[in-house]
Amino acid sequence: QVRLVESGGGLVQAGGSLRLSCAASGRTFSTYAMGWFRQAPAKEREFVASINWSGSNTYYVDSVKGRFKISRDTAENTVYLQMNSLKPEDTAVYYCAAGGWGPNASEYGYWGRGTQVTVSS
Repeated sequence: QVRLVESGGGLVQAGGSLRLSCAASGRTFSTYAMGWFRQAPAKEREFVASINWSGSNTYYVDSVKGRFKISRDTAENTVYLQMNSLKPEDTAVYYCAAGGWGPNASEYGYWGRGTQVTVSS
């Protein structure tokens, strides 16, 4: 069983940066691939990034490549999403997920409750 709690969201101006954190509980955290998804108002949940269990492989949606970076600290049971050069279209609730890989949300068995990111123009 894995419990996920996101933090680090907030209001930022376009061009700014935020770092999201996802704290995981459960002794099997280090064996799970992890991902970040986001959902904007009136839109479907969208894949953002994922990282494999060792941190050696990452995968990003095209719209965030070169701006966002996913990483993990196994010792701290935490996954991060560093978001730079933020745009208003990045505004969404960001969710952390565990157990899957890549953009298929149905492959992830565990989800956090989300953290709001708002980018003003």
